[in-house]
Amino acid sequence: MDKNYFELRLKINPDMEDLISEIFFDNFGCEGVVLAEETYKDLEMISTTEGTLKIFLRDDESTTFEDMKYDIENVLDLYREEFQSRGLTDEELGSWDFELEEKKTEDWSQKWKEKWDVTHVTDKIAVVPDWIDYKAKENEVIIKLEPGCAFGTGTHQTTQLCMKAIEKYMNEGDKVADIGMGSGILSILAKKLGASYVYGCDTDDTVIEVAKENAKKNGIKVLDLPECYPPLDGVYFKLGTADKVNDKFDFVCANILHFVLAEIMQDLKNLMKTGAMMSLSGILDEKKQMVINAYEKENLVLVEEIHQDQWTSFVVKRVD
Repeated sequence: MDKNYFELRLKINPDMEDLISEIFFDNFGCEGVVLAEETYKDLEMISTTEGTLKIFLRDDESTTFEDMKYDIENVLDLYREEFQSRGLTDEELGSWDFELEEKKTEDWSQKWKEKWDVTHVTDKIAVVPDWIDYKAKENEVIIKLEPGCAFGTGTHQTTQLCMKAIEKYMNEGDKVADIGMGSGILSILAKKLGASYVYGCDTDDTVIEVAKENAKKNGIKVLDLPECYPPLDGVYFKLGTADKVNDKFDFVCANILHFVLAEIMQDLKNLMKTGAMMSLSGILDEKKQMVINAYEKENLVLVEEIHQDQWTSFVVKRVD
């Protein structure tokens, strides 16, 4: 007999989609998320669920409805307190009021996929869900991913800002570090645009295998070598943090929350060769000064400030 599943509808600030989704991928059997479901009539949107994150959670049959609700409440309380201690406000996070419903199994795993389409990040870069048959335009770089399996699907503004920086500032043959790699999308893009070697790390052990599979799906060679070996042509993914990397890179990307960027800026600088570029993303406009203060303290020089909706990213250069 097919198992049931839980459908959670959580009120959030839409800008916090990735941050809040990650809570459920890290702590629950999360199969996928949908941010906004839109209804159109005569090419005009007549309704939207923007601001309500729909989350699909596995029911392992041993978990009762009340147990699941209790666990969700406790986890959300812990994370909300942590985020507030890092400077995020109630307005920035959203209310986090939620409704939970246990549903009979249907083909919901296919249903939520219907909400995804090809994302054209730039004229040259497109992110394509791997169930969509898409023919690339001339000179277009295609990245095939399954959205929902990990973070960095290419649809969020912070990811797109990093992708634009890689396209503009990374040089062919560069050695690249991707800190907080999530799905591996930035590593994959860097390799497809000519990077010689990409090192990716993340603190979430559930994304390592996902990133490896995504790389293979895109025809990228995945290396399985200790860090002490000379880097070869390919990508290397590892559970870890920036301060544990004993190497220097030509280009670094870090798509992480503003307060984390500020905390680890010195570690990020230590990854950079003299003359190296770095893309910093994951920064709400109103929080950008914290990141500016951090990179200026490390004597990193601003090359470009890029905006998309309510998000800011910086491209900085190491000159010392």
